[in-house]
Amino acid sequence: MSGWMRTVIVGFVAGALSVLIFHQLGFWLSNELGYTRAALYNMRGVPPWGVPTIVSSAFWGGLWGIVAAFLVPRLPGALGGVLGWILFAAIIVAIVNWTVVLPLKSGRFNMPGLPIIAVLPLVYGLWGFGMWLIAGAMRSALRWR
Repeated sequence: MSGWMRTVIVGFVAGALSVLIFHQLGFWLSNELGYTRAALYNMRGVPPWGVPTIVSSAFWGGLWGIVAAFLVPRLPGALGGVLGWILFAAIIVAIVNWTVVLPLKSGRFNMPGLPIIAVLPLVYGLWGFGMWLIAGAMRSALRWR
């Protein structure tokens, strides 16, 4: 199997599993601390096909994981490791969600207010840490270095 295909597989699996574990853990902690009221493992259907929200989130997390798996290791110095995965998720993905995804869904640009503007990057950063952890474990377990 080629190196790029391994990167696609590792990135997708790491991103999707990290949504199911670390992303949801982040929202659970945020709920417990009283900052959000996020529905965990939400099974409500997402238009247009009615796919459960958590499945949709895991799928998109997998796609973002592919991007991160190709991009982050090519960054210089410390950004090529765990810090890069965390910052990619906390900054890049959050900005794209706020400036592209939400306007496409709602039809208008509307920046979130406090506390979500502070909480979401932290939750996404935890998701990024999870992607780094899972990607590294997969590469080691499968001897795909």
